[in-house]
Amino acid sequence: MKGFKFNGIKAGIKKKDVMDFGIIFSEKPATAAALFTQNKVVAAPVILGRERIKAGVCQAVVVNSGNANCFTGKKGVKDAEQTAALTAHALHIAPELVMVASTGVIGAPLPMDRVEKAIPDLVDTMEPDRVDAFATAILTTDTTAKISTRECRVKGGRFTITGVAKGSGMIKPNMATMLSFVVTDLDISSILLQSCLKKACDRSFNRICVDGDTSTNDTVIALANGMSKAVLEDSDDSIEFQRCLDEVLLELSRMVVRDGEGATKLVKIQVEGAATPEDALKIAETVAQSNLVKTAVYGEDPNWGRIIAAAGRSGAAMEPDTVDLRFGDVFLVKDGTWQGTAAEVEAAKVMQDKEIEIVLDLKMGQGRDWYLFCDFSEEYVKINADYRS
Repeated sequence: MKGFKFNGIKAGIKKKDVMDFGIIFSEKPATAAALFTQNKVVAAPVILGRERIKAGVCQAVVVNSGNANCFTGKKGVKDAEQTAALTAHALHIAPELVMVASTGVIGAPLPMDRVEKAIPDLVDTMEPDRVDAFATAILTTDTTAKISTRECRVKGGRFTITGVAKGSGMIKPNMATMLSFVVTDLDISSILLQSCLKKACDRSFNRICVDGDTSTNDTVIALANGMSKAVLEDSDDSIEFQRCLDEVLLELSRMVVRDGEGATKLVKIQVEGAATPEDALKIAETVAQSNLVKTAVYGEDPNWGRIIAAAGRSGAAMEPDTVDLRFGDVFLVKDGTWQGTAAEVEAAKVMQDKEIEIVLDLKMGQGRDWYLFCDFSEEYVKINADYRS
């Protein structure tokens, strides 16, 4: 990856002695694109980011974990602006070229004395190979860092895409995941980058659910500095870039769900034969968010009735007497008819796997879509009961 540096350090923002402050820096101003949460309650960095992304250019992103800087009023916005200004000063760039992101507890003011003290070290120790440190510094309840990289080629040359994400709980994105950052050394316009980012998010982050909660801080930012000298020359090149970006974000989204708070299984619900694509998505999303389905998956119980019931309340068109439902290759329902206890015994074996595919075929049309979700365990309750302690 040409022209990017990363870092992650301990700034003392979290109560525990762990890395909690990270930065991405481009050696030259990069074209930029971003998407933000659609929650009506938004964090101060989102307010600032929505304004700054309008220019379509960014050179640095600074991220803290442990404090969401959300519901902190005018002071929160000033703190986000000051974080950007202090970082810009240390980097010798304009403050408008710095974007900020935060994740953590809602309502507490950002400890600006610690942030200000940490910024010089954060900037002075940046390196091209410290993406792992950055990915670690932005975590909250995550158990592992999430990084995905692709080396790609277009007619104009070779380029690299690297994506980093954090997210484990409060995941039912309505734009992206809780936080995600994508960098590439490709030369691409901000308009095209924004379009590609939106499509990639719709095909990945907007198809995942851990617990049905949309964060106040959801942010995905993409930077492209063009330092590989690779340039998109035609529509085929754009298609190839989109494919590579899709792959990176889909891999990250799978990592997020697999690392869901207390999760033991990754599940894909595939809906086929719906009357419309919109109906297929409605059903997939409703099944993925059903706590009854999620707990059944955790218990390795092929309780197919919960899936049928969720589909039926989704608001999508459905004719129960025609549907097929299978876990892996095992049909539990065929043509609207339960296939018996022997089928459930076989389906229970499928549910012992760490990754499970459930397919619901409505046989009503050509609509199809999918969702990724995880199971719901006792550990999820414990993590969130103790989150602020």
